[in-house]
Amino acid sequence: MRLSVERLDLSTVFEFRIAHGGGRSHDNTLVRIGHEGLEGLGEASPSHYYGETRPLVDEALRTWMPHLGEDPFALEAIERRLDAVLQGHRAARAALESALWDWIGKKVGQPVWKLLGLDRRLTPPSCVTLGMASAEEMERKLETVKDFPILKVKLGLPGDVDNLKRIRARYAGILRVDANAAWTAPDAVRVLRQIEPLGIELVEQPVPRQDLDGLRWVRERCGIPLFADESVHDPEDVPRLAGRVDGVNLKLMKAGGLRRMLQTIHVARAHGLKVMLGSMLESSLALSAAAQLAPLADHLDLDGHWLLARDPFQGAPGERGDIRLSDAPGLGVEPAEERVL
Repeated sequence: MRLSVERLDLSTVFEFRIAHGGGRSHDNTLVRIGHEGLEGLGEASPSHYYGETRPLVDEALRTWMPHLGEDPFALEAIERRLDAVLQGHRAARAALESALWDWIGKKVGQPVWKLLGLDRRLTPPSCVTLGMASAEEMERKLETVKDFPILKVKLGLPGDVDNLKRIRARYAGILRVDANAAWTAPDAVRVLRQIEPLGIELVEQPVPRQDLDGLRWVRERCGIPLFADESVHDPEDVPRLAGRVDGVNLKLMKAGGLRRMLQTIHVARAHGLKVMLGSMLESSLALSAAAQLAPLADHLDLDGHWLLARDPFQGAPGERGDIRLSDAPGLGVEPAEERVL
């Protein structure tokens, strides 16, 4: 197998700010796997919050390159070989595994969701996210997404409650909120009780990721369903969250690949938890990879491409919250300039 690595520079229309920080540009990496005349594509979206950067992603991929072998179908064996030389590096691993799945699907002429035995008719709609902003900027952002059926609003500023009230006054659809671990447990309860009358569908990660007892404390004192995000990465994390939250937000870049994310979905179901599939700032390439598991989710937040000034790929994410899994082989992704209108 041949592996190549390229820069994938993305920028958003508006500054995208959450409690961890913000900006308009994101330094992603495009991965290509070539073998037997076919090419599989994958995307890494590194998160500074988890100590990842594009140089580290690229270094990890080049370290793994000599250990890929010559059988793209041997995903388990490839993973063992990679772990033997370098563990971790979730975004890099997610990109590499996505490219392998894309190659496999193209080789056998089937979409990945079908290879996994899933029913695309069960795919729920996705929300689109509004990053933290001043009241004036939030008004401008809302104007661009007010026809989406579901909005998620990032919280963590003193004016959160007033901002959310202004949004609800102009938006009649489903509202979700996400604090990205910004609050203490008492502050979370105070804010959530104030916004509960606005009809909030769910709240993500109101307290720091290590504060599992804080999650339970908040859940017992407010009526909004609570989902863990930063507190869950692997199947092993789920049992500790059972009874403390109502659901988990799983992301391809956190999990390190589709196989690991699928395992976590099954463990979450076994513990009676709801499942949301989320995303980082990604193009339709990485979003389409995560979307292969969308029929297994209760909620979707596969929205990164809707935030971009230009999406370099065309794939499963469609228009206005619509996620469409196609019959195209592999991940069903093609460069945007090759899109057939």
